[in-house]
Amino acid sequence: MKINRPLYLNKLINKQANGLVKVITGIRRSGKTFLLDPLFKNYLLSQGVPEDHIIKIEFDRVENLKYHHDVEKLNAYIRSLIQDDSLYYLLLDEIQLVNQFEYLLTGLLYEKNVDIYVTGSNSKFLSSDIITEFRGRDDQVRVYPLSFSEFMSVFPGDKLDGWGEYVTYGGMPQLFSMKTDREKADYLRDLFDHTYFKDIVDRYKIKRTDVLESLVNILASSVGSLTNPRKIYRTFQSHGEKELSINTIYSYLSFLEEAFVVEKSERYDVKGRKYVQTPNKYYFTDVGLRNACLNFRQQEESHLMENIIYNELVVRGYNVDVGLVEIREDDKRKQTEVDFVCNQGSKRYYIQSALHLDTRDKTIQESRSLDHINDNFKKIIIVKDILKPWRTETGILVLGVFDFLLSQGSLDF
Repeated sequence: MKINRPLYLNKLINKQANGLVKVITGIRRSGKTFLLDPLFKNYLLSQGVPEDHIIKIEFDRVENLKYHHDVEKLNAYIRSLIQDDSLYYLLLDEIQLVNQFEYLLTGLLYEKNVDIYVTGSNSKFLSSDIITEFRGRDDQVRVYPLSFSEFMSVFPGDKLDGWGEYVTYGGMPQLFSMKTDREKADYLRDLFDHTYFKDIVDRYKIKRTDVLESLVNILASSVGSLTNPRKIYRTFQSHGEKELSINTIYSYLSFLEEAFVVEKSERYDVKGRKYVQTPNKYYFTDVGLRNACLNFRQQEESHLMENIIYNELVVRGYNVDVGLVEIREDDKRKQTEVDFVCNQGSKRYYIQSALHLDTRDKTIQESRSLDHINDNFKKIIIVKDILKPWRTETGILVLGVFDFLLSQGSLDF
């Protein structure tokens, strides 16, 4: 099934021939290869680019194994295909499989008639030495699993049925080829165990795979909750892991982030205008993978909705933090939370995620931290209820989650 992804395609189009290596990153199986070909390749052909001026090499194919350990042979092959001075588009898929690929790309950057696009999935591709090698010469495009809007563009049912499917199985594109719940659940479990988990273990030569697995389960169980490495470390200690060091927890968390499995949302003191080191929140790049980690138990819709909203905000280009708002009640200082403090250029939004606002008390509760923020940036509560946008007595916009997810301009209602 063809799923058009205009957000990412337009990013590539806007970056054409900018003198940089276009680096398409993201969690494996999220659609990076499909973005490169057929989507981007077909666009180039539609614009009159001759097919022999589009050089595409997929390094996970058996016929290209010969290049994995011979970058000089690969360099010679690519240069043999460049026959004139007109622009050539070089599309390299899973480039991290080629040893010393950074030297290949550095050399090709000097060619004025070569426009380079590469994909890569794992932490090896973004390791510090390679980032250093390309600092200032790469232009990254991060690809995520299908957003709810992309998902609904091909889902055959209505949005309520689509929500039930999406909140359970997430947005991995391959799921659309599967018919049964069993197939989908097995696919996601296998994807996590034999692709993402194995990538991390192999890359970092992890011996305590049991600790890594337990850490993933802890993060999956605490989506939407504040946590930090020390708290996680104490959890392990309470279960008898006396020899485990806190540095191991820090390292394993960073490995999961580098593999695009989870993202960290830092805590920001809204009134103090500063970041608070800990605790933070961790969200999964795909809620289906999160559910698969827990064998599809603990599917609390409120936490999954919060995770989905976070992912949508990040895909739209916002920097997203957890807000800390200190208030005074009964002559006591109390810390309250705003789920999302979203920044993009001069724009800022304060957003709460709430499954329902079914009583006045619930509305007051969810508005509490927002009402104590004394600036003019927009304050929003996103709810699961199907309703028209409305405002509370204090002017907070209440927005249905479907309006938010299915309309790019929804935050400006």
